[in-house]
Amino acid sequence: MGKLDGKVAIVTGSGRGLGRAYARRLSRLGAKIAITDINLKSFEEFEVEAKSMTADSTVAEIVEGGGEAIGIEMDVTDERAVNAMVAQVVKQWGRVDILVCNAGGGRGRPVDTKASSLDSALLHLVTSMNLYGTIYCVNAVAPVMKEQRSGKIVTVSSVAGLHPSTDGGYAHYGAAKAAIAHYTRYLAQDLGPHGITANCIAPGTITTGRIVATVMPNQANANRDRTEQVALRRLGSVEDCAKVVEFLCTDLSDYVTGQCIAIDGGLMRGN
Repeated sequence: MGKLDGKVAIVTGSGRGLGRAYARRLSRLGAKIAITDINLKSFEEFEVEAKSMTADSTVAEIVEGGGEAIGIEMDVTDERAVNAMVAQVVKQWGRVDILVCNAGGGRGRPVDTKASSLDSALLHLVTSMNLYGTIYCVNAVAPVMKEQRSGKIVTVSSVAGLHPSTDGGYAHYGAAKAAIAHYTRYLAQDLGPHGITANCIAPGTITTGRIVATVMPNQANANRDRTEQVALRRLGSVEDCAKVVEFLCTDLSDYVTGQCIAIDGGLMRGN
């Protein structure tokens, strides 16, 4: 018996990277998984991600491993599409027990997104992908969970949402992620009386294909050994984050809500 047998989980942005790791871990615990992404084969964008796949999609990986999953392509910035996705999951399985709001990410380069010179189009896009997308997903799922009198919601911030970069770059992303962390604190107070927990994770430098290919090379300290800034002297893996998601989605965290957990190996910002 798995800890999540009989449970239904929605993991947004789970076509690759961190979302894929969350979905696969929850599936191994027995949950039925709705894989949602703007492109269910988004792993094809990055060579490292593509090489790590064991089947032609996250859905196929879960099914071939003996789990149950469906795939839904949709954009979290489209509120109608989000509502339709949740309705499809409820029609398929009758409930929603877990929501992991992983979809989001950044656009642009850190060196080109300083706090005092943000491009308005990039600001709107990144805020929509992260903050609005998270809120739309929660709004769609909350009525289902309230009726059940149970549920676990995990939102995704970032260490960039907890501490600024030393050069003020990637400010649009950091501000959106900070907003998600604080929104989650409000969410916990709102949903707690209904038996629903809401917690946030804030990953540090995690070696996903996108981060390694696009973010790390364009930061101010790109040539520095990044492990020197981490207490554990290594960068994070997707499984490091998936383990914390497991904690927040199982009974181990039943009396934990309104928290933001940094998953950064003891990262020091500054200097």
